[in-house]
This record gives sequence, structure tokens and C-alpha cells, in this order.
Amino acid sequence: MPYPDVIPLNSDLQALQHRLQQQGVKYALASFVDIHGMGKGKVVPLSHFDRMMQGSELFTGAALDGVPQAINDDEVAAMPDPDSVTVLPWNSEVAWFASDLYLAGRPFEACCRTILKRVLDQAAAMGYRFNLGIETEFFIFKETDQGFQPVSDRDNLSKAAYALPTVLDNYKILDAIVSAMNSLGWDVYSFDHEDAQGQFETDFTYCDALKMADRLTFFRLMVKELARSQGYFASFMPKPYGNQTGSGAHYNMSLADLETGQNLFEDASDACGLSKLGYQFIAGVLKHAKAIVAVTCPTVNSYKRLVRQGSMSGFTWAPVYICYGNNNRTNMLRIPMGGGRVECRAADISTNLYLGAAMILAAGLEGIREGLNPGEPHRENMYTYSSKELQAMGIDTLPRTLGEAVTAFAEDPLSETVMGPLMYKTYVDFKAQEWEDYHSHISDWELQRYLKFF
Repeated sequence: MPYPDVIPLNSDLQALQHRLQQQGVKYALASFVDIHGMGKGKVVPLSHFDRMMQGSELFTGAALDGVPQAINDDEVAAMPDPDSVTVLPWNSEVAWFASDLYLAGRPFEACCRTILKRVLDQAAAMGYRFNLGIETEFFIFKETDQGFQPVSDRDNLSKAAYALPTVLDNYKILDAIVSAMNSLGWDVYSFDHEDAQGQFETDFTYCDALKMADRLTFFRLMVKELARSQGYFASFMPKPYGNQTGSGAHYNMSLADLETGQNLFEDASDACGLSKLGYQFIAGVLKHAKAIVAVTCPTVNSYKRLVRQGSMSGFTWAPVYICYGNNNRTNMLRIPMGGGRVECRAADISTNLYLGAAMILAAGLEGIREGLNPGEPHRENMYTYSSKELQAMGIDTLPRTLGEAVTAFAEDPLSETVMGPLMYKTYVDFKAQEWEDYHSHISDWELQRYLKFF
């Protein structure tokens, strides 16, 4: 296909191209995500950088999951964001660019990154910047004849959290990951072995939500590539073990003043350290929690992490109660010690952060606009209450299955408002079909239980 007319690059983009050339970069990736938050894109020689930055790279949406186009539609174009440029730490000849999708010269309404930017614009119009930190939990395994197992043969404790021997056994791959993150300026401040065998977490400094969504998208690509280079594989499946904890992606959220950068969720005079604005934000999220979780926990497997058996090692640390508390991990929303931020503990590592952040921010902004009140914080262990007691307190639980979550998403007006009509319908249809496909599958559990039973 012939290139569109190319306008000479402005001085900033010329300087960026020159800097990349000086660094030895040969190729650029114009990358965007599908409905799963998985990166797609094309590779462009740096000599064609000017064309790429003006949308030369075209894609057939019908060839992808959740990029809603028919096969006879015009292609969408990737418009790279120069601020997102990231040279691959494992291959310095390639630079990655997060991109928005355009159609016919205008933003494509069903582009995941554009959906988040629309909600961020709403926040900006109210004078806010949405800051977001993500706690990245993931598994590193090696292939075996029986399937997979942790890298270390000592990684076999029933309560594996914070185990130092197995961190040291995995030092080489963990150091590669953390060194790569720090080379990109992400400022990792800790990492550890998590609760399940083969499970790890990295914690790094928060930033604005768009940048964090770009970083999480790149993080999953990077960790998989680095693990593969050492003969292992990284898994971002929420719950690969039935009897061990799953991988969360806790959203740590705050609003800052757009002009001064001041954290507007901080209030030292409050018992939890949270401002009235923060409580209103919480109330909005709780109001729409069931719809939100369809996006922050987007797979069939996600709901095997969101169970009600309790927050004990070896099972789950993902509370299912639609309530909030202080520094209390048995609530869906937690105000960590010191206040100034709100943590959503329900989200898992399979989340498409562009869509998840858009939904949760929109809900929080609604809570602020409407002056909603979330009630008093719960400081007690929510798992000690019976169903009747919770019902009497007016506390509901998160959806138990993807099917329930998709229904809640479909019925909540916020969903279409955030996603737009095209992505709203696409998301509902795609996830409803995923749930139907799951029920049509004959599992090993069914064969073992029923094949010779009757």
C-alpha cells in the first residue's frame, strides 16, 4: 500500500530519531494492544521513522481479538506516542512505542489506549491527574515432562512467601528483570518471593495512569522474553495452582492536583489518612465494583482466585467483599498505612490496564461528582461474618464467575459510557463467548470424576 504524504518531522521528533540512531537503534516497533492487553505491532526500520510517526503502519482489525472491525473495513493506523519510547533492554537495536489506533485520520473509538485517555481527559477537566502504581505478581516456571514446575527444587514450601533460599536460587532471572526495569528508570524499590511456589513480585514507583498502563504492557513482554532467554517461561495466568494463591495486580490509586502535583487523597487529620475526596472516590468504585471486576479480572481463571474461603496462605489473598477498610487486607479496597492512596486488591495480573484503569477511574470520578459517601471503614476481619450477617450489613460480594461479571458489566450504564458503544458491545460479546466456550470444554476433572463412575 502506498505511504500517505509525509510531513517533515518537527524538531523534537528529529532529535528523537537522531538520539536513537546515536544509540545504535535500527528498528522501531509501532505497538498497540488487543482486547487482552497483549502487544501487537509492526517493525519499522529507523530510516522510515518519519512515516511511522505519522501513521504509516496499518492493521486489519478483523485479524485480532477485540479490535472490532469487519474484514471489508479500512485498516486502522498505529500512531506512536513519542513520550513512550523504550529501547528494549535485551536488544538495544529495537525501540518500542506505545501507539493509539486511528481510523480515517481520527482516533479509533475502540482503541484501548484511547479509551483510557478519554477518561483521563475527564479527570483533567476536573483538575485532577490520576496516579497509579501496580504491584506486579507473576510466576516463573520451567517446562518438564509432567508440565511445569518452579525453577528451584527447593521451591516446595506450603507457605513460600518471602523465602530467601528460593529468591537466591532465582537470582539470575530476577536480577535480569529488576536490572532491566531500573535501566528504564522505573525505580524498583523491592522484590520478593510471593505466597505460591514459583511466584514473585516486583514493586516500583507509581506514575500517571497512562504511563503505568504502557509500562505494564511492556513489563509482561519484557519478563516473558527475559525468562525465555534463560530457558524458563513466565506466566501471567492469574491462578495456575488450584490450592495456592494467584497473581494479583493491586491498583494503588490517588488523584493529584493537575497544576501543583499535590496528592489530593492525603489528609493527616483523618483516622485513615484519607481526604474527603478519597472517600468519595472509594464510594464510586464500590458502587460499580461488579462491572469493574469484569475488566480488572477478565478471564475464566480469574474467578478461581476470587473465592470466599478466606485470606490464608496457600489459598487466596484476594478479598471478595465489596467494602473498604483501613490497613486491612480483607476488604476489596484498602487504605494502606499512612493513607494518601487507595488500593484495589481484586485486580489480577491478566488485566488490560488501559481498560481496567479507565473503568475504575470513571467510577471514582462519578463518586466525586455526586458526593457519594462509602460509610465507615471496616477494620475487622470480614471473613468472620456469615452470609446473613453480611447481608444485614448491606455488604455484597464480587461476582463468582466470569459469566456473572460480564452480566454485571453489561447491565451497568457506566460500562458503555466508558468504553463507547463499539467496545462495550465487543467486550460483552467476546467475554460472553469465552464463558460459553469454557462450559463447552470437557475438563480433566470431569473425565476423572465421571468417565468410569456410572
